[in-house]
Amino acid sequence: MSNAIATDRAANRLGSLFMIAAMAGFAVEDAFLKAAARDLPISQVMVLFGAGGAMAFALWLRSQSLPLAPREVLSRPMQVRVFFEIFGRLFFTLSLALTPLSSTTVILQATPLVVVGFAALVLGERVGWRRWLAIAIGLAGVVIVVRPGGDSFSLLSLLAVGGMLGFAGRDLASRAAPASLSTAVLGLYGFLAIVVAGALYGVLWEQVPFHTPPPEALLMVVGAVVCGVGAYSALMRAMRTGEVSAVTPFRYSRLLFGVALGVLVFGEQMDAMMLLGCGLIVLSGLFIMVRKRRVSAQAND
Repeated sequence: MSNAIATDRAANRLGSLFMIAAMAGFAVEDAFLKAAARDLPISQVMVLFGAGGAMAFALWLRSQSLPLAPREVLSRPMQVRVFFEIFGRLFFTLSLALTPLSSTTVILQATPLVVVGFAALVLGERVGWRRWLAIAIGLAGVVIVVRPGGDSFSLLSLLAVGGMLGFAGRDLASRAAPASLSTAVLGLYGFLAIVVAGALYGVLWEQVPFHTPPPEALLMVVGAVVCGVGAYSALMRAMRTGEVSAVTPFRYSRLLFGVALGVLVFGEQMDAMMLLGCGLIVLSGLFIMVRKRRVSAQAND
């Protein structure tokens, strides 16, 4: 028994390290995209980034002799997932390019809270009053970060909220997606959705012609693709190595990396209200994780 416990603990520690590495990779990816958008149209950044990621996942699938377009990708949940992926990626990338990286990262952490709320309202999952209260507190943290009505409020702050809602819808649709679809297939179509989002934004709104990327900007996009694919791989390893309940809380390490990059690389500042909102979001998310684990344990007794 003691050997089994030691093995479980070792797996959880390793899984936690993979999760932290994944969150660091995603944070660096965000920083690369923000830097690339300084020298390239936002739509071009999205198209190049999405195409690079899609190519990487396509090669991944072909190396395993897996189909690129299984029949299940046409299912209704996948259609809904792609829609929300386009919506979320568009607003999230705009937020990265036009607003501080630190605030965008903070607001993104509210995604799990919205997923739980949507799951209760749409899928009929049972959510008790304690978790509803935690969701409300976490969303209050988002309001504190956005600060509507304050002197520092900008409508651009709502871009991150739109991205967060899009990702929440994507994650919820992923729950209903056919289980036969591999994570690599989901990654492939997720990156293809970024290409579509960038193309739509370029044609319908930005309307700036693409041009040959400067070497620095191209390097930033390539760096974002490498970090994104590497982070995705680390995330999958984390979820398959340790217990979900043990490794999932380390998702919030992305907040530390994102804020640190925003402050150190882009010269952003964190004030007391930002820290307060950040704390409410993280504590609410952690409470929901712990509460869900406790409720599941009681149901299995």
